Amino acid sequence: MQTTILEQLTPAAAQTILAQLPDRIQQAILRRSAEINYPVEALLEMAIAGYLDNEAIGFADCKPDRGQ
Repeated sequence: MQTTILEQLTPAAAQTILAQLPDRIQQAILRRSAEINYPVEALLEMAIAGYLDNEAIGFADCKPDRGQ
């Protein structure tokens, strides 16, 4: 049996995590995801990475449609 290691959250895993959060946090994540045009799984990864590593890509780095 071969084990596959995922480097990114799957959409299904993101939905599982999202479902465990309080409604107001779920709504905030969904709203922010729509605002910056990023998938929920990417948004959750950035939130966790930013908490664990203050040099990780963060929300301030997300400038969609601005050529940066």
